Amino acid sequence: MARVLVIDDEPDVRWLIRVSLERAGHEVLVAEDGLRGVAVAMKQHPEAIVLDLMMPVMDGYGVLAELAKDPRTTAVPVLVLSARAIPEEAERATKAGARRFLEKPFDPDDLVDELAGMLRSE
Repeated sequence: MARVLVIDDEPDVRWLIRVSLERAGHEVLVAEDGLRGVAVAMKQHPEAIVLDLMMPVMDGYGVLAELAKDPRTTAVPVLVLSARAIPEEAERATKAGARRFLEKPFDPDDLVDELAGMLRSE
């Protein structure tokens, strides 16, 4: 399975994602804001990232921009989770570098399936 970095400012959401992905056999790293998430990505070299868009310190779009700048992270696939489930938001996230978009609240099984599909397509 994969090493997955979860970047989300909501503790309950981080917990749910972590537990769901660990049950599926993934190694999970966590960060509670975008700035810390970028730092973890640079140090730990995840194979995939699950990213919230609306966070303090650095939002998901800032994270996507920083990841795109660095050769160590530019190819890491990102699955975006967002409570703003409108087509324009999904399109904006995709244009910014996200590979997949899933709306909150989400079904943990859907998250695991989306991540698996994203990793298979790499």
